[in-house]
Amino acid sequence: MGLLVDGKWQDQWYDTASTGGRFVRKDAAYRNWVTADGAPGPSGEGGFKAEAGRYHLYVSLACPWAHRTLIMHALKGLEAMIDVSVVNWLMLENGWTFDPAPGVVPDRINGAHFLHQVYTAADPHYTGRVTVPILWDKQRGTIVNNESSEIIRMLNAAFDGIGAKPGDYYPRELREEIDALNARIYDTLNNGVYKAGFATTQAAYEEAVMPLFETLDFLEERLSMRRYLTGERFTEADIRLFTTLVRFDAVYVGHFKCNLRRIADYPNLSRFAREIYRMPGIAATVNFQHIKGHYYQSHRTINPTGIVPAGPVLGFDAA
Repeated sequence: MGLLVDGKWQDQWYDTASTGGRFVRKDAAYRNWVTADGAPGPSGEGGFKAEAGRYHLYVSLACPWAHRTLIMHALKGLEAMIDVSVVNWLMLENGWTFDPAPGVVPDRINGAHFLHQVYTAADPHYTGRVTVPILWDKQRGTIVNNESSEIIRMLNAAFDGIGAKPGDYYPRELREEIDALNARIYDTLNNGVYKAGFATTQAAYEEAVMPLFETLDFLEERLSMRRYLTGERFTEADIRLFTTLVRFDAVYVGHFKCNLRRIADYPNLSRFAREIYRMPGIAATVNFQHIKGHYYQSHRTINPTGIVPAGPVLGFDAA
């Protein structure tokens, strides 16, 4: 894992010494929006009109943040409108790469071998982390946005007028409830697994892992009375939760020491995750070779040998 400093790549891990052993995630740098008519969105500048073939999505099949965008991309039927490049699961001294491997889709837009070259194609002097997902504008030759929570909302609505599949996963009448759920789940669970896993002091680890399981307990209880997080309607809140749940027993329990309980120990969360996994198009976005290979082989400060465990046996196809 590294970052760019004034356009120059540096192989540098997160600095937890200055934060009391805590992992602190930086905000995404690119915050423009694709909109139906090209008008400015909630942040950034305008000029990014929804058009078939204009945009490109860079993702990792290992990354839960990128996974959100792949799911929304599939649900909205945007495969013919927005093409996709997929990085290799292994992220070492050069960061994300397009080294050939099963599931990797090369960068045919910028011809990058390293993902950081996509960032410097947009800004030769870029300083910051090199992350996925990235929504790229082929017409203007730049990054539109690299914040997953915003990209899924663009994919949800911006392309509806030009042939996207019907479906609104951020309905107006549920937005307040969705936003409140997203806030808690992001802080304590989606990002909470990283705060636990990347902690470098016992205190920082315990500070992260206890609220994480409080949230899982809260969600288990909530789903005892609801099919999905807001009721009978499937929304972006469910997508955002699913991409963490599907990785939890496979990597977060062992690799990130989130081992008080497994998702398999929560009947309602397990039912919820299985149901989403079996929705049309969702299973195809889940790749455990990339998921397990990335975490166990890339994070050498946590797993120096790079050995990928054989288990656990997961039951997403179970009834």
